[in-house]
Amino acid sequence: MTTVEPSDRHSGIAWFKSSYSGAEGGQCVEVAASDDAVLIRDSKQLAGPVLAVGNEAWAGFLALASGR
Repeated sequence: MTTVEPSDRHSGIAWFKSSYSGAEGGQCVEVAASDDAVLIRDSKQLAGPVLAVGNEAWAGFLALASGR
């Protein structure tokens, strides 16, 4: 897991917000897939830092979160 500053490299990536996120904002994160990692950012600070997690680590996180 690493933290990277936003760059032009991340500008063309499609970011997704959880379907559980309400329309009123709140405390939401967005995720996007890159070639070698899953990127995570604060939806309220689009120009803020981006957390990069390896694809295998992300898959493990999702498995734990879903109880599988």
